[in-house]
Amino acid sequence: MIWIILLFLVIFSLVVIEVKNFIHAAILLGICNSFTCLSYFLLRAPDVAMTEASVGAGLTTLILIIAIKKIGVYKE
Repeated sequence: MIWIILLFLVIFSLVVIEVKNFIHAAILLGICNSFTCLSYFLLRAPDVAMTEASVGAGLTTLILIIAIKKIGVYKE
């Protein structure tokens, strides 16, 4: 099961590199962090998984989206 999660992690990481829109890249990076969180949980490290979920998937994605909108790269 862990190999499937890690495969999805590699696939989404490659998609993050190739995507052109910065907002989409930030959201996909949050998805990568969610897969990392799930892999930590499957490896029986729930404390690390909860930290990765809150900081990696949540806070980092939010900060990246706010920064992208602040510098004006993303136009609505």
